[in-house]
Amino acid sequence: MKEVLKNYSGILLLLVGITVGSIIGIVAPQIVEYIKPLGDIFLNLLFVSVVPLVFFAVSNSIASLEQESKFGKILLIMSFTFLFFILTAAVFTIGAVYLFPVSSISGSTELIAEATKEENWGDRTVSFFTVGEFTELFSRKNMLALLIFAFLTGFAARKSGESGKPFRVFIASGYEVMKELLIMIMKIAPIGLGAYFAYQVATLGPQLFGFYAKPLGLYYVAGIIYFFVFFTLYAFMANGQTGIKSFWKNAILPTLTALSTCSSFATMPTNLVAASKIGIPSSIANLVIPIGTTLHKNGSSMSSIIKIYVAFQIIGRDFFEPSNLLLALGITVFVSIVAGGIPNGGYIGEMLMISVYSLPQEAIPAVIIIGTLVDPLATVLNAVGDIVAAMFVNRWLREPQLPL
Repeated sequence: MKEVLKNYSGILLLLVGITVGSIIGIVAPQIVEYIKPLGDIFLNLLFVSVVPLVFFAVSNSIASLEQESKFGKILLIMSFTFLFFILTAAVFTIGAVYLFPVSSISGSTELIAEATKEENWGDRTVSFFTVGEFTELFSRKNMLALLIFAFLTGFAARKSGESGKPFRVFIASGYEVMKELLIMIMKIAPIGLGAYFAYQVATLGPQLFGFYAKPLGLYYVAGIIYFFVFFTLYAFMANGQTGIKSFWKNAILPTLTALSTCSSFATMPTNLVAASKIGIPSSIANLVIPIGTTLHKNGSSMSSIIKIYVAFQIIGRDFFEPSNLLLALGITVFVSIVAGGIPNGGYIGEMLMISVYSLPQEAIPAVIIIGTLVDPLATVLNAVGDIVAAMFVNRWLREPQLPL
């Protein structure tokens, strides 16, 4: 129980901060303007730390990939499997928010709407993917261009062989340092987000609570359905009725581990044990599950869609516009790659979402709060999904499945 409380301490403290901030916003709205700077300070610290973390995380993932495996048939099928699962989860969630919409907050559009510069599609495409100066890469307004540059840097570091080893060590070390910095900054999240929540409650009123409750409820209902229905379907596609029985027989311990730790990395050992019991060859399980812990995230994909949808509702924009939907699907893929298997790792993806859609700063606390509160179920979907992905890869490689 102490271990569970320790792993959930961040979420519990955040709930305390939100609760205290809400009470202040209701009973003492006149002091909100004095505590709102605490929220601004937290967001600014988050901005300046998350940009270099994105660069180091992505470039390190690509640069170290060859050290874990050889590029070949397994890697190709694994990549298609991850992409298929991630996009399936995203499309399923888009369908859920379309069928069960969340109404926007009255007055929120007038509060935080910002004028956006009209650009033609050519200019928008160029600005999405590239920048004109190297220094412009390290701005939160150009995070998509930074991601692409980080991917290319990672590939170049991997291709450089022995001469590039010092640089690969540098980006690996940089990733660890910036990850620890983000963890340090997130320790003040209860204060920063509590201050911002006080501001939102004082400005928008108690209706804010109902607005948050609906997307949270929708995520948990959709996530549970996805967990039981789609994972069963994937297991059946991998090995028929035998696949279903063996998956659910061995998925219990990883599920409980993910719930109790809120960490995909902490769940990895139990995933490897479960894969062995299912009968997945070690040559596949030892590749798919470790890489999947970082690159394959069904839960993060679903939460990304929910958070984008909520942000659009807050500012009064149409989420279901085709161009916005296509961008949302692209963002979910990036989020799955960038959001490492650590508790609260999705904050990087949230910053990417804000950057790509040019959303106002006031939308950030909303997506951070939702991302934190859905983290337990998202971790389960992320971690346990790696087992069924390994089964799926094994099926298409036609490796022998051990009898159970």
